[in-house]
Amino acid sequence: MRGKPPMARFRPEAPRRRAVQEVCGGAFGAGNCRVVVAQRVHGDSGDWTVYSAAPVRAFDVPPGLVAGLAAGSVLVTAAVAYGTRRSVRRALRPVKAIRDELDEINTSELGRRVPVPADRGELHALAQSINFTLDRLEETFEQQRRFTSDASHELRSPITAIRAQVEDALLAPEDTDVREIGEAVLRSLDRLQAIAADLLTLTRLDVGAPCEREPLDLGRLVADELGHRRAVHKMVPRLPPGVTVRGDRIRLGRLITSLLDNADRHAASSVSLEVRRDESPNGDPRFLSGTAVLEVLDDGTGIPGDQRERVFQRFTRLDAARSRGAGGAGLGLPIARQIAESHGGTLTIIDSPRGARFLLRLPLSREL
Repeated sequence: MRGKPPMARFRPEAPRRRAVQEVCGGAFGAGNCRVVVAQRVHGDSGDWTVYSAAPVRAFDVPPGLVAGLAAGSVLVTAAVAYGTRRSVRRALRPVKAIRDELDEINTSELGRRVPVPADRGELHALAQSINFTLDRLEETFEQQRRFTSDASHELRSPITAIRAQVEDALLAPEDTDVREIGEAVLRSLDRLQAIAADLLTLTRLDVGAPCEREPLDLGRLVADELGHRRAVHKMVPRLPPGVTVRGDRIRLGRLITSLLDNADRHAASSVSLEVRRDESPNGDPRFLSGTAVLEVLDDGTGIPGDQRERVFQRFTRLDAARSRGAGGAGLGLPIARQIAESHGGTLTIIDSPRGARFLLRLPLSREL
């Protein structure tokens, strides 16, 4: 056994390094390629490099199979695209119907509504939301139209009166008393100015114009308004101090003036005013800290129960006693309620043995 080299004993723990490379031609022949792996190992007799080679096998696929797979892929892709297109068109058909209907709606056809898909889903909910929005827009537009018509009529009345008075004076100047015609024109101008001021106030309230907020003693505020007016009927106030609210002095003064004007205009002999504190929240989250209450009661004919909400509509008069001749344009109470609501309160009419009983509730303030 002297002619054989001694077998190397390799250490399992010895580090090994490996290299892989594809080799073509040379000793393997032209056109032949092998993957050659060279790995170095360490043994007791020295370092050894072990080479191993394996033929490289090409990915050989029949051309017919490749063509079939390509054609099948094209057909499947085309079928999926066609089906997707039809599905999308079918799904978007209600959207097109909604869009076409919206394009046709204008100010003269606010009663039209978009079609609601039968299938309950997102488009069904969208169509219902659009119709609800159109309902609100139609209602707002109708309110604005009625308001414009009523305002035009109210403004036309004093202007017509002034014109008639001036024309009469010009036609018969020798029979005209300048003082008398001047007083008549001034009364019409006062009415015209009051209507214009009310319309401006409503506009500011509608747009939510900001106002100053400060702690106010409600009883003292009512007493101040009483001191600035000449009442036709007897006023019976009960105005204890210490009932504090937080609000705008000018707007709350306008609210109190409207209530006093209305009560004084329709009272038979007297008007009762009472300010009090109500600590109970009454289940309303706006009044968790309690309420400041102003009650205005006249001894007139009162307001029927089914008409109590109508008096808060703009330009509303219930009967001849509430006509233009009695004063007022039908804006005082609507303005008063809107001011109360802008301060987080309420203004309602409640039952009373006689006359009209207005109840104003405002959030009670703990500030001094």
